[in-house]
Amino acid sequence: MKKPSVAVIGTGFGGLAAVIELKKRGFDDIVVLEKADDIGGTWRENTYPGAACDVPSPFYSYSFEPFPVWPHRFSRQPVILDYIRHVAKKYDVLRHIRFGTEVTGASYDDDTGRWTVQVSGGDPLEVDVLVSAVGQLSRPSYPDIPGAETFAGPAFHSALWDHDVDLAGKRVAVIGTGASAIQFVPAIQPEVDRMTVFQRTPPYLVPRFDREFSKHHHTVFEKVPLTLLAERAAWYGVTEGLSVAWVYSKTLSSAIQAMSKRHMRKQAKDKPGLFEKIWPSYQIGCKRILFSSDYVPALAQPNVDLVTDAISEITPTGVRTADGVEHEADVLIWGTGFKATEFLAPMSIKGGDGRDLHDDWRDGARAYYGMTVPHFPNLLIMYGPNTNTGGGSIIYFLEAQASYLGDYVEHVAATGRPLSVRPEVEQDYDERIQEQLSGSVWSRCSSWYRNANGRITTNWPTLGRQYKKQARFDPADYQVAARAAEKVDV
Repeated sequence: MKKPSVAVIGTGFGGLAAVIELKKRGFDDIVVLEKADDIGGTWRENTYPGAACDVPSPFYSYSFEPFPVWPHRFSRQPVILDYIRHVAKKYDVLRHIRFGTEVTGASYDDDTGRWTVQVSGGDPLEVDVLVSAVGQLSRPSYPDIPGAETFAGPAFHSALWDHDVDLAGKRVAVIGTGASAIQFVPAIQPEVDRMTVFQRTPPYLVPRFDREFSKHHHTVFEKVPLTLLAERAAWYGVTEGLSVAWVYSKTLSSAIQAMSKRHMRKQAKDKPGLFEKIWPSYQIGCKRILFSSDYVPALAQPNVDLVTDAISEITPTGVRTADGVEHEADVLIWGTGFKATEFLAPMSIKGGDGRDLHDDWRDGARAYYGMTVPHFPNLLIMYGPNTNTGGGSIIYFLEAQASYLGDYVEHVAATGRPLSVRPEVEQDYDERIQEQLSGSVWSRCSSWYRNANGRITTNWPTLGRQYKKQARFDPADYQVAARAAEKVDV
């Protein structure tokens, strides 16, 4: 049995999960392609002040690698990055990585049954299996606002934070009030002279029950591992409970909304009119619910203005809103999220018969359990279409996908033949998923969960444990695709 060669794109949580699972099963002909000079994915890129995870660390970590010395329940970016480095070193991933190697495209050869991967500044490489682990939240998104390029001062996205810009005593304009903004706004508020936050749609906020883990906690977690497992299980229950609320229980959803309202009203009480501006009008759960105990207090400070009028243009000296007012600023920070629905972009991916993946996905990305696409043999995707969670930890999903990948590659190794998911299997699956999503809470408003056509391409429609139970590799779902004209049963 010849073991297939594998290329993995990306070194975030998804890429590491894929490599570790393959190595555990005895596959070692693996190359990991990383465009940067360090590992970490989104946790390497997002270094803005206050950057942290909004899922508790005992659950936002690999089940096979618990970490008893988390400094906080909701860990900050540097510690999460250190954890990723620790995992990569412990599980011997580093020797497989080619740093400074950006993948520009990949094409499948129908005759050889192999992928040719094009990289910037280097020779292409050929592999049997190609795994994309670039994630959904890796490419910053900028709204199309007239005059954006004319702003005279420093301007940057929160995911590309410019640490050379001194914000002390500056007038800062923040565009966007999503997950990143609600973290960096309170972090920079004390040092700026004035801050104007431009809000299009307010998020629902619930308290972030953070705490610092002391040395005593660390000792207990290390000596009695069941205590850390209990912490993980408890937060699994809490976060999965959010999915239960959005999918199954209007009563639980209403209770969470009431808790959010009490929390936000109490925190906004010191600034008249603030609560009315920040309280959402859409159904809770439709957009990502955010955990914060310091964002609203920051908005309530005297040096912060929250503007809800639409932005009409960016000027060289600030931001003009639809009411004609120009809000002057020295620095502009985009807190406008990511291009979550543009999967695998900007890479060019050519499959069987030269099919273009992005042409196939022109109406919205789709894949069987988010992982395989008809006519693209031996291409697998980590954190692909419809595998995001509305309440839990994405790492839980990634471990399920890594297991699927391992079973897939083992089958390829045993048969020596590339596989392609049957089109009718993927079609039936997609229709079922989209039918579930069409009546879900995520269909009730506009959000980054949906593409321009309104199709929900990011989220899994039910619970994490249901994904883990259903997403199991079955050879009957696939056909051999070694030659252009050859389609035979596995």
